Amino acid sequence: MKPDSKFISLFFLAVSGNTFAAETVTLTPGAGLLQISLALLFVLGLMFLVAWAFKRINPAISGNKIPMKVLAGLNLGNRERVMVIEVGDQWLVLGVTASNITNLATLPKQDSLLQAIPTNSNSFQGWLQRTIEKRGNTPTDANT
Repeated sequence: MKPDSKFISLFFLAVSGNTFAAETVTLTPGAGLLQISLALLFVLGLMFLVAWAFKRINPAISGNKIPMKVLAGLNLGNRERVMVIEVGDQWLVLGVTASNITNLATLPKQDSLLQAIPTNSNSFQGWLQRTIEKRGNTPTDANT
């Protein structure tokens, strides 16, 4: 005689003391879509929260960086550049390629050289400033 599978499952439920009844839940397509959308929004919100936390923690961890500033760069080819970097009270002249960075020279900081360079002469910022000044000198009202 072979025992019935329903009988065995009911027997184990009775022995274990579980008194819940198995119910079948049917979801409408709209409710399923809403549930998936809410889960996606929760995961995206959690990702943004973690990114924000890392952004807030990062400056505390990396507080002992050496102050560096790129002063100038000159393209020599598609992938070759000569750059002047200010590190502390020194200027480093670096040759930069796609696979290598070479220290070409080390110079003391030269503030007089930076002051001698005319600012905004050939840059977009200078062009824009000159254009705004020209338009500011012309009358804005056509009737006068």
